[in-house]
Amino acid sequence: MSGRSWALLFVLGGLWGGSFFLTQIVIRELPPLPLVGARLGLAALALLVYLRLRGISFAPLRQRAGDFLILGLLNNAVPFLLLAIGQTRMGGGLASILNATTPLWTILVAAIATSDERLTGRKLAGVMLGIVGVAVLVGPEAFGTGHSVPVYAFAAILAATFCYALSGVFSRRFKGVPPAVVATGQLCASGLMMMPLVLAVHGPLVYGDLSGGGAVALLALALGATALAFILFFQIVAAAGATNASLVTFLVPASAILLGVLFHGEALTAGEVGGFALILAGLAAIDGRIARLIHAQAVAR
Repeated sequence: MSGRSWALLFVLGGLWGGSFFLTQIVIRELPPLPLVGARLGLAALALLVYLRLRGISFAPLRQRAGDFLILGLLNNAVPFLLLAIGQTRMGGGLASILNATTPLWTILVAAIATSDERLTGRKLAGVMLGIVGVAVLVGPEAFGTGHSVPVYAFAAILAATFCYALSGVFSRRFKGVPPAVVATGQLCASGLMMMPLVLAVHGPLVYGDLSGGGAVALLALALGATALAFILFFQIVAAAGATNASLVTFLVPASAILLGVLFHGEALTAGEVGGFALILAGLAAIDGRIARLIHAQAVAR
């Protein structure tokens, strides 16, 4: 993966890590379903305006509406719903560990469905190291001791990660389509699916009590952590493949913790430092450049 793709991956991890803080603000004022519907709808509208201002053609949105519907289901509507179901009975720490299995599923799906993203021992070792790093990062309290987590909650989170793996590989079908168009098509499709459900369950007045602070957080969530984030995600998929793009799930909990340290004055623990180190080691193993450099130096001697 190129240096530019790595930089985009870390920026994307920061955006999605920040979404936890924004969601915590909005969720105090909106139920999960209206929050997700507004997040997707506002992001879709923003990207439609962006395409218009940039003079980018809307033609692919019409020509490939069916593909965008599938992508919206796999990458937004279905996993968002499954994650909401799972997190009703599971803490965010454990959910983030399960979510970090996304690259593992992506490696397996890509190895079966593509010819250029082969399953290698180095990739597998790097992913497993990253998953362990996330587990160390969030700490033993993620597994909880006060109550048991039902099987359906585990199944829901893992099914969501599998959806993400499928969507990452499926998005390769949009090769040659500008990433902003892919992001727009996906969000338009998922937004059109979610908003009728929101209105049917909660009615249009559900957004009436949203405070100024809640509205600002919702806009930031839609514009930064959704619209911009998915443009970056599809840029990474186009340049580096689905497996590399899925590695962002290792960085999301790490960036969320770092943002807490920087902006909330939270203390950084030894376990978190160790988790960061393991995640970076896993990413380095997958990248392979350090290993190749060490091998080249050994041969030179």
